[in-house]
Amino acid sequence: MPIYEYICPHCEIKFEKLRPYSQADAPAECPECHGQDTKRAISRFAAHTKGADGSSSSIGGGGGCAGCASHSCAGCHH
Repeated sequence: MPIYEYICPHCEIKFEKLRPYSQADAPAECPECHGQDTKRAISRFAAHTKGADGSSSSIGGGGGCAGCASHSCAGCHH
């Protein structure tokens, strides 16, 4: 089962929920305020590959350190 991210419009928290694909767009109860009118968020992801020389490079996703040339959070400018 995939993990989906949701946002609560009342307390403005983002949370994750493990659920079947068939329920992905159904509202999920907010763990903070127990609201029922949450919305599914657009998830961002990052994927890395390791080269023959042992170096790591970003191959997908975006934002955060995945998009930085330095490949370390200390070098991020986001």
